[in-house]
Amino acid sequence: MAENKGMNDYDESSIRSLDWREHIRLRPGMYIGKLGDGSSMDDGIYVLLKEVIDNCIDEHTMGHGKQVEIELKDGQVRVRDFGRGIPLGKVVDVVSKINTGAKYDSNVFQKSVGLNGVGTKAVNALSNIFTVKSFREGKMKMAEFEKGHLIKEHKETPTKEQNGTEIFFIPDNTVFKHYKYIEEYIENQLWNYCYLNAGLMIYFNGKKFISKNGLLDLLERKTNVDEIRYPIIHLKGSDIEIALTHSNDYGEEIYSFVNGQHTTQGGTHQQAFREAFVKTVRDFYKKDYEASDIRQSIVAAVSIRVVEPVFESQTKTKLGSQNVDVNGPSVKSFMQDFLARELDNYLHRNPTIAEAIKKRIEQSEHERKELSGIKKIANERAKKANLHNRKLRDCKIHFDDVAEGKNKLELETKRLESTIFITEGDSASGSITKARNVDSQAVFSLKGKPLNCFGMSKKIVYENEEMNLLQHALNIEQGIEGLRYNNIVIATDADVDGMHIRLLIMTFFLQFFPDLVRNGHVYILDTPLFRVRDKKETIYCYSEQEKRDAVQKLSGKPEITRFKGLGEISPSEFAGFIGEDMRKEPVLLAGEAHIQKLLEYYMGKNTPQRQEFIINNLRIELDAIVETEI
Repeated sequence: MAENKGMNDYDESSIRSLDWREHIRLRPGMYIGKLGDGSSMDDGIYVLLKEVIDNCIDEHTMGHGKQVEIELKDGQVRVRDFGRGIPLGKVVDVVSKINTGAKYDSNVFQKSVGLNGVGTKAVNALSNIFTVKSFREGKMKMAEFEKGHLIKEHKETPTKEQNGTEIFFIPDNTVFKHYKYIEEYIENQLWNYCYLNAGLMIYFNGKKFISKNGLLDLLERKTNVDEIRYPIIHLKGSDIEIALTHSNDYGEEIYSFVNGQHTTQGGTHQQAFREAFVKTVRDFYKKDYEASDIRQSIVAAVSIRVVEPVFESQTKTKLGSQNVDVNGPSVKSFMQDFLARELDNYLHRNPTIAEAIKKRIEQSEHERKELSGIKKIANERAKKANLHNRKLRDCKIHFDDVAEGKNKLELETKRLESTIFITEGDSASGSITKARNVDSQAVFSLKGKPLNCFGMSKKIVYENEEMNLLQHALNIEQGIEGLRYNNIVIATDADVDGMHIRLLIMTFFLQFFPDLVRNGHVYILDTPLFRVRDKKETIYCYSEQEKRDAVQKLSGKPEITRFKGLGEISPSEFAGFIGEDMRKEPVLLAGEAHIQKLLEYYMGKNTPQRQEFIINNLRIELDAIVETEI
């Protein structure tokens, strides 16, 4: 009788090779980052879309095709470009063979977004259905796949279609569970493509996206003329473009791009810009200003193009390249030389703008000095408050602890999974604390309603104990680079008081830490309002309509429970609502939304316009309820 293999046995039979499909499906995070359900802008379904569009943009960058068409309906995606089209004999290989593509030929794609030939293969492997069509010189070639497996390779046929490539895919719902596309995320992504490729036309579900002035258009869309301190400075050079201004908001708002890729986590080029801007300003004014005072309230967009960029992950959200070219200048010196020349010249030619920048810096300097004494007292008070025992139930993830031997990818994956719930009251925080995943989920408990801080200076953050402890828990006092948790989830009751607390927390973030919202870190927890059950089945319902559907589905007269608050939901039940299938709605800022106007409208004095809005929407809601009941 053969002996059973022990768990620690390690021999030739322990080694196996995975083909490309198996590896992508087994380790999707290596290729597309975190999976998610579409509620976060960096979830996998958006990466799939981006990988397909990137190829269209690369064609446009190389001078082929001025238009891209995108259709999205019921989770099904179609992307059509009008470039050269994939060579017909390589249609199958390009989307199904790793290390196959034109981007290895530097003469064809000098400064493209991706160079490793993985993108569309990952989309193929992670889609239930994936179809590729290439139109080239009067002929069309088509191939169909399921989860990366070739189902049918069609013969070439004549066509009158323009040259180009069309990709159709449906994400695999066994990988991306309960996913949904949020169109605001996609539209923001498409605008970025247009800003970086002036003249490119993108159609998304029939809506046209185009930019004539590049990054100048980006900043004009992201700012309000009433909120910026001086007209936007727009500088362009060979392989570099910069737009910048200062606003009245707190923090730094920097949008950085490499070869058309939005590097949401920055990288060497963004850091180079931050340092070069400080040095250029100091040299111009001949004064050794604090770096934080110079960059406080800056709004900037930075785009560079480099040969064969090196990113720190497959999702290309952080640039690691040190040089612009293999034998060219460093990114740092390239950026420094450009700003030292172009920005310095601009400020000498525009003394009014130079004076406005100086005033903004000196205002920041004054505010910082005024806060210094208060900050010291507040920090000491936070330590005495014993934050981690009294207010914060922390999770076990420690991103800065590399001593355990975790590699960068593993640490980044864990960071992306980390969540902090902000809740109010002992019962609610108690339920979440007992139900949470202690490895990745933390809980911060508020005491009563937060202060409405609209219109207040940052001084209040340090004077108010709750706000001070919250910023320490999140580790955002010096900016969001040190943000301890990737997902900040506001968890309040679904009643009037809960809604009010939710608004007050969002006001705090938007007033003092707007980057948290702009970068997609803030969410609202969606918890069930009702539990409908009979002897066989239990259904949790998140709306009146879901409750009615559940009652119809279950036989007889099911038991209906209305949850009035989070504290009423038992920890065993709560665990199901904050696990893998957690429903959370992102707090989104529309592209044209301007923070101070939003806050003034919703959190300022009770204006007639707001009263009218509330009354009109209340009528609509009541009419809908009455109609449904009938």
